[in-house]
Amino acid sequence: MKRLTIAFFAVLAIGFWSCTSSTETQNEDGETTVDSAVEVDPNVRGTAFEMVNVEMFDDFITSMEGIDTMDAVVKGKVESVCKKKGCWMNVVSEDGERSMFVQFQDYGFFMPLDLAGQTVTMKGTAYRSVTSVDELQHYAEDDGKSKEEIAAITEPKEELKFMASGVVIGE
Repeated sequence: MKRLTIAFFAVLAIGFWSCTSSTETQNEDGETTVDSAVEVDPNVRGTAFEMVNVEMFDDFITSMEGIDTMDAVVKGKVESVCKKKGCWMNVVSEDGERSMFVQFQDYGFFMPLDLAGQTVTMKGTAYRSVTSVDELQHYAEDDGKSKEEIAAITEPKEELKFMASGVVIGE
């Protein structure tokens, strides 16, 4: 039993050690130093990207007219976020009349649940798609809509969607 306990703690220690972030660098004397305090930006989700060719959401919506698919870096205001996991969000135009449904590549990252009202910049692919009634009702449920509001969804919706590979929260 004592060996089993020692083995368990050894595996636990190795697992903990292998999960810490660190980088190795060499100083002027050729000595290797380890920096275990590598900072990760808490405002970046998914794959980090350069903030180049960023389009404001309203301009982007206009540039998507007549186009089915486009890679882009888009900056806009978050209207709503999935209240269960943060697995999707809606970005809205300045006037609040146009929106885009945003999901995250490979379901690989999520947004904070309290993100509504904040600005995000996202990189990915915009595309047009028809969303089924079942999916629309599912998203409405995730958004905390009432049973009556969910039941009122009876038609599929053609909409602009965005598959984000990375998102930066804030200005």
